[in-house]
Amino acid sequence: MSTPFLTPVQDGIKEVEQLMRSQAGNEHHPDLRAALEHLLVAGGKRIRPTIVFLAGNLFNAPHKKLVTLGAAIEMLHTATLVHDDLIDGSLLRRGIPTLNARWSPAATVLTGDFLFGRAAKLAAETDYLPIMKLFAETLTVIVNGELTQMFAAKGIIERKNYYSRIYAKTGSLFEMSALSATMLGTEDESVRASMKTYGYEVGMAFQIMDDVLDFTGEQATVGKPVGSDLLNGLVTLPAIYYVESHPDNPEVKLLAEGGWGNTDKMEILVKSIQSSNAIRHAIDEAVEHVDKALDAIKPFNSSPEYESLEGLAHYIVDRDF
Repeated sequence: MSTPFLTPVQDGIKEVEQLMRSQAGNEHHPDLRAALEHLLVAGGKRIRPTIVFLAGNLFNAPHKKLVTLGAAIEMLHTATLVHDDLIDGSLLRRGIPTLNARWSPAATVLTGDFLFGRAAKLAAETDYLPIMKLFAETLTVIVNGELTQMFAAKGIIERKNYYSRIYAKTGSLFEMSALSATMLGTEDESVRASMKTYGYEVGMAFQIMDDVLDFTGEQATVGKPVGSDLLNGLVTLPAIYYVESHPDNPEVKLLAEGGWGNTDKMEILVKSIQSSNAIRHAIDEAVEHVDKALDAIKPFNSSPEYESLEGLAHYIVDRDF
């Protein structure tokens, strides 16, 4: 699917990437520069800085500060991925070897820490204390969510637990992207609240669709075995829908009893979910989040940025699954 919503921000995204590259200057260890370049090459669509530019431009925020903010948020996101890949033991991301596939765990952790530090420095360079506070609060939410997933999420079949996890993992940073950029452009609290809602809703939809992809994608594309979340004891929305409609399924009962370590049985459960209506129900829920995001920005005047925010929201649920 084409991504025309990226067109208005392409030049800004290039500036963001240049600023990110400059964060590992000559005064730092050369391996840090190599690591940062490796991570940038791995790419991604830069959805979060795209939201920064679209929201900021909608309210005439200063371009230079949007570049700085976009780089801060993308570096924060990149740092979380570095640590996530190490925690999960992932050797590939987007088909490219992860840092931990090449480096020792200690070097990988320290690289992630360096990225967190540079991201915080960039956030401070917006010269706006409320954004610095929001940055710190968001990082806290992300880390707390990761700890919760490690120690208090395995085998939990509960919507409240799931929604809390995906907000911490994804929704919080999307929310910050939309809100912080808007904060640079306007002090109108109602406008800020609307954009915060937009970011939250598209972030929740984005993670739900990623969880759908865990069941419907190809391993070569996803970079991990299909159904890997469930095989690791993490119950995502498609599985929750299936459990709710098939409570007497023997594999469901085994999962509820903590038996996700039984790979053969869980693989049967994955296939059952794939062939059920659970996938469709999860996608429909993601669409509901997108509809709420679009409702949040309805009061704003039509503009290229507004249309791109609409296009980005639709893209999240229209990706090929």
